[in-house]
Amino acid sequence: MSGYPNDGIYIVIAAYNEADSIQGVVTKLLGIYPKIIVVDDGSTDDTSLELSYLPVYRLRHIINRGQGAALQTGITLAIEKGAEIIVTFDADGQHDAADISLLVEPILSGQCDVVLGSRFLGQAHNIPVSRKIILKGGILFTRLVSGLQISDVHNGLRAFSRKAAGKINIRLDRMGHASELLDQIKQFELRYQEVPVHIYYSEYSMAKGQSSWNALRIAVQLLIDKATTR
Repeated sequence: MSGYPNDGIYIVIAAYNEADSIQGVVTKLLGIYPKIIVVDDGSTDDTSLELSYLPVYRLRHIINRGQGAALQTGITLAIEKGAEIIVTFDADGQHDAADISLLVEPILSGQCDVVLGSRFLGQAHNIPVSRKIILKGGILFTRLVSGLQISDVHNGLRAFSRKAAGKINIRLDRMGHASELLDQIKQFELRYQEVPVHIYYSEYSMAKGQSSWNALRIAVQLLIDKATTR
């Protein structure tokens, strides 16, 4: 991979009660990417303890604020530390570290400012039918509302150039931040691409993630917010 060395790439992970998975996720990443920021979002389990012997930047919210807030905290620190590329990565083991090189390459080559991982261009292993239906509905919703012609929504595997990360400001603390990010990509006219990635669904990740119907509720609320602020 040409361009920045891997130590210019910062991985940002938001973690809430991920003691069972976080050490394994981070250990796999450290074999390739030495700059990792984990934001413990007010966990009540041993998430922070599981990270105590690993060479990562550890931040902690005193209370649980939500994934959006945790990611913004991590992104802000990454910029302060001099990151050239920032990758957001889930803590529950759904993502594949091998996909990161695909995410960062279009930024390294100057093709775009933001790269979005797409499970529907790649593979969604063991995805429940109900989740697939809701996600497909979310794609249609996003295309209609934002005008962005994307093939996946609410996929936490993304990459931002330093320029893009400096412009984006996540204000929605919880899961609505995923749609907010897409709105800001359009607002700031950031060049974006999608690349195929792998998502691995398990009983653990399904239990940790938001429900399909909660994702739908967020989409409806965002639509109402847009209508009332015009």
